[in-house]
Amino acid sequence: MEFRDHDAFDWQLLQALGINARASFSRLASVLGVSDQTVARRYRRLRTEGGLRVVGVRDPVVLGQDTWTLRLRCTPDASESIARALARRPDTAWIALTSGGTEVVGMTRARTRDEHDELLLGKLPRTPSIVEIQAHQMLHRFFGGPESWMAKSRALSDAQVAALRPHHDGRPQAPVITADDESLVAALERDGRATFAELEKATGRSESSVRRRLDQLLESGALYIDVQFETERFGYASAAMLWITAAPSALDSVGRELATHSEVSFAGATSGACNLLAVIVCRDVAALYAYVSGRLGRLDGVQHVECTPMLRRVKQLTYEERRSGPVGA
Repeated sequence: MEFRDHDAFDWQLLQALGINARASFSRLASVLGVSDQTVARRYRRLRTEGGLRVVGVRDPVVLGQDTWTLRLRCTPDASESIARALARRPDTAWIALTSGGTEVVGMTRARTRDEHDELLLGKLPRTPSIVEIQAHQMLHRFFGGPESWMAKSRALSDAQVAALRPHHDGRPQAPVITADDESLVAALERDGRATFAELEKATGRSESSVRRRLDQLLESGALYIDVQFETERFGYASAAMLWITAAPSALDSVGRELATHSEVSFAGATSGACNLLAVIVCRDVAALYAYVSGRLGRLDGVQHVECTPMLRRVKQLTYEERRSGPVGA
């Protein structure tokens, strides 16, 4: 990645947050070599001008929950309303409009089988404006989730990355989110940088208890803190989903290679006619073409690629009515 269209410090701060999203401004400032005020001022600007959000996210892979990718072909007049209705559901992880606005693509993360069946076998088939439903089960994640796309920017040195990595105390905990954790997780889903005083108020638990349990959840991987931003404001205006068919013997090697590509913000193996799904972020259409026809096209084992450019993102991992634009990290 290059810093051609934006201040390099913004990229440094974004990568730093991707490594340790709850780090204090003073810690970020110390590692980045600037004042606390500079970090605070730039963070506020990124929130207002760059669509920056820091949110807690339950990791379905670590929690052992099934995830499915949905492709819904809709009548053009209904696609946006269907996308927004899906985005408001707590059992969807992200929703986007693709294929000129006639297709809604998203991912479910139902916590129970009943939630999954209610959506796939109940709600969606009864929606008259949906012309076709495809559902692909996610079999393996090669890149994404707690691994931030911003880490590929290399905006920070290895020493800075090491200095920012969070340190956890105590023995590793089992990756479980209990009923007692729900108020804490819900508060972090609204604001991943909520202060401990705010978390104490939201949960009714002591600050020491909140600190201890949050550290356990993060260390176990059941919960991670995600950094979201509007990539087009940083010079990356083209995002697309790639539905890739690889030879079965090459599935793992192609997936692992995709995970290393700077354009790839998500890569996973899926069920269905294609067996790999990748989300890519590029500067423009020319860069998108160069990637698909070049680096991706040259991979041994890739047999077929379907590219569906994203028209608009409706939901990333959490939903906020005002957000739109290509998918970020």
